[in-house]
Amino acid sequence: MQRTCPHGRRAMVWLCAALAVLSGCASDQEKHDAIVAVNEEFRSQYEAILAKKGARVYSLKHDDAFNAMSKALGDLGMQSESLDLSLGLMSFVAQAPTPLSAADWRATERADLPKLRKIVEPYIGWFLTHFIKFEPQGLQNVITATILDSPESGVQVSLTMRMREIEPPRSGMPRRDYPPPTGMRIGIDKVWARFDYEIEQRQALPRQPAPR
Repeated sequence: MQRTCPHGRRAMVWLCAALAVLSGCASDQEKHDAIVAVNEEFRSQYEAILAKKGARVYSLKHDDAFNAMSKALGDLGMQSESLDLSLGLMSFVAQAPTPLSAADWRATERADLPKLRKIVEPYIGWFLTHFIKFEPQGLQNVITATILDSPESGVQVSLTMRMREIEPPRSGMPRRDYPPPTGMRIGIDKVWARFDYEIEQRQALPRQPAPR
């Protein structure tokens, strides 16, 4: 049986004790305030992304657009949660980070994690900040698509992308309400790309620019 060096064991005990003390340095209120600050910044970017990328107008029949979008979301690994053809409304869900791939998620972490840590550091301190992660575990991505008849021609297709908690975070930090901005951009772009592919496969008419 392998023996543990007494000095090594004592060092490990001291390290664990130090981490326990430091992890308690941020109060629940400070953690809450940190996530509120993150939500404010991410909400602003969320709204800007939707304003730029969230809606398009297509020269399509309502049913064709609805079927193409539901097929596109399914092909991206999402599962249908609700489908209402008459209202032109659908909701698809998947374990985060889907519809992002592993490479997409790594790109999201490289771009957005430093921003997240910069926001929370004034609230929880330098040490705890460097343990903060996005924690996709226990989260679902929910994509909602709306297909409405356009007053000009065809249909207007709109997307939203939100997160839903199904398990509490392991870190003990409160959850964010909005997805990482880079991840959201990548996800929205992937949906549109797949939707356009489905339209091409169905030999639909070309897309018109969205109205400003």
